[in-house]
Formats: sequence, structure tokens, C-alpha cells
Amino acid sequence: MIHPTAVVHPTAVLGHGVTVGEFAVIGAHVVLGDECQIAAHAIVRAGCELGQKVVVDSFAVVGGQPQSRGVCHGSGKVRIGDRTVLREGVTINLPTLADGLTEVGADCMLMATSHVGHDSRVGDSVTLANGALLAGHVHVGDGTFIGGGAGVHQFVRIGQGAMIGGNASISYDVPPYAIAVERNEICGLNLVGIRRQGIAKTAVADLKRCYHAVFRGTGNLRERAAKALHDDGYGSEAQGRSFLEFFAGGRRGFAQERARREPVEHPPSRN
Repeated sequence: MIHPTAVVHPTAVLGHGVTVGEFAVIGAHVVLGDECQIAAHAIVRAGCELGQKVVVDSFAVVGGQPQSRGVCHGSGKVRIGDRTVLREGVTINLPTLADGLTEVGADCMLMATSHVGHDSRVGDSVTLANGALLAGHVHVGDGTFIGGGAGVHQFVRIGQGAMIGGNASISYDVPPYAIAVERNEICGLNLVGIRRQGIAKTAVADLKRCYHAVFRGTGNLRERAAKALHDDGYGSEAQGRSFLEFFAGGRRGFAQERARREPVEHPPSRN
């Protein structure tokens, strides 16, 4: 199952049914789980652990050195969860610390030319569309969708179930189940994604109340979320509570709700 032109380091550990295509490179001490598929010209460098049935398509590079001007040990690990698919040209960098970890969860789809920076953590069932870019130390929650061409600044957190619009520029934290577009603009809850997850109607109603408590009004978002957490009318379900608790952490600040536009006054007709 290993093409004769492929280069596989003798210390690499390959599970049952692994295939390695033409001119692919598997580095020292790499671990490939059962039934992994490494396509032609793909590279999996030292310090990488892939779960079962992971697909690495052509010209993807897993475990490249951190793209950082700071001190980088470049000897940590990249871990990829079961059944995750890395399409053509995907790049995932090693962490900056010797004992660090860059991680992509299970059942993810990283489309062509998307990038996961050093020390980032990507949850399960996450989709990065074509050309989506995560800088270093980004955390992405489970079930999140990041649109094509979107860029996420270093140290940003994207909550579970969120959706980032195509070509968005995100430099502040995006709370769970929210939609963020353009430049750090929140434009409501990801109701389509919520329905697809089969979240109960009572939980959706609670989540809507929590969203309104934080974003509809004036004042500090962190303070408004903390106040709602102590109110019996909010956060009674797990999803709503996680939404409110999200605002207690982070170091980048939070994306703001898109300004409501006043209705346009049309000039009177001349007829």
C-alpha cells in the first residue's frame, strides 16, 4: 500500500490499511492510524499523529515549522482526529513550544489551501472552506463553519456552532452559535446550524434570550453576560449557559453586533 516512490522514515508507525501515494513523504516518528490515506506529493512531517481514516490530499503539508518571528522550538506535536479530511494544499503548523500541541479534531473538513497556524486548537466537526486562514493560538469550537477566504487573527476564540462568513476579517472573539461577517460584525444567531444540530426548541428559545441580553442594549458585553448568568431567566439550558460563560474569558475583546440601519428616506416622486 506504499508507492515505491514514497519516502517513509523507518521510525514512522503505520496502522493497518494505510495507503501512501507517489512521492509522498512521511517523517520520523509519525503515527498514522488505520486506513489513513496519504495522497501523492503530500508531506507529513516529524511530530505528527493522525487518527484513523484521516485523508491527506496532494500537496498538503502537516507539521510544517511555526510561522513566527519569535523563538520556536518546533518540536511539539500536530494531532489530527479520526476521519478528518485535509484537501489539496492544506497547511498545519507545529506549535512554538517544545511540549506544545496544534490540534484538529475528529470529522473535520479542511478544504483546499486552508491553513491552521501554530498552537491552534480546532474542535470536532469543524469546516474550513477554501482558503480560510487561522493564525497562531486560535481556538475554534465544535461544529463551527468558517467561510472561504476568511482570516482569523491570532489568539481569537470562535465559539462552538458559530459561522464565519466568506472573506470575513475576524480579530475579536465570536461567541457560540453566532454569525460573524465582514470585519468583526455579529449579525445574529446561526439558526440554520442550530436546527441542523437538532437542538431542542426550549434550548433555542433560551439561547435567543441570552443573545438579546448581551447584544441588545448598552454597556460592556462582558458585564452584561455576567449579569444575565445570575438571572434565573437566562442560561437555563446548556447552550445558553455556554454562550454567556464565553464572555468571561479571552484576551482579544468581542465582535460587536452589526449596527442597525435606519430606513432610507426616498425623495418624493416628481410625477
